[in-house]
Amino acid sequence: MNDLSFRLALPDDAALLVRLRDDAARWMQEHGIDQWRPGEMDEEHFRTRMAEGEVWLSEHGGRVVGAWELWWADEHAWGVRPPDAGYVHRLMVDRTTAPRGAGRAMLDRAERRIAERGRPYARLDCVARNPRLRAYYEGVGYTVVGEQPHKQGGKGSPYAVTLLEKKL
Repeated sequence: MNDLSFRLALPDDAALLVRLRDDAARWMQEHGIDQWRPGEMDEEHFRTRMAEGEVWLSEHGGRVVGAWELWWADEHAWGVRPPDAGYVHRLMVDRTTAPRGAGRAMLDRAERRIAERGRPYARLDCVARNPRLRAYYEGVGYTVVGEQPHKQGGKGSPYAVTLLEKKL
């Protein structure tokens, strides 16, 4: 995917990120995937993620076609860990404008960024009841290393997640 470019999101991109996530949530619902819902993330969420980690945008033909969050710790899902990984969250693709393979190209870029920081692992999670997404991640080199159950009434995922890791 040589025709994609990547840049860090800026606070002014927050509304765009909300739209991108809400569109992805609507697509999931239309395809029977019970995971994200429109309206769950607001602009403040993305501004906070920019302040605490990194939010990346992917562009193609002058348009934003995807985004992801890159965290340097994820205690809620992974517990307290040494600083040996980057955690990819909310990988989103605009299915109306993104070229084929954009999701994989964004994941590649996230993995390169993690390696640039000297961290040997990329980690992510996916909803446990989505075998198609799990198979996608396994197909690009991630290995299942655990499960995180739904945490009721506390911090953590609102649904059970599969934890995946890739040695970079």
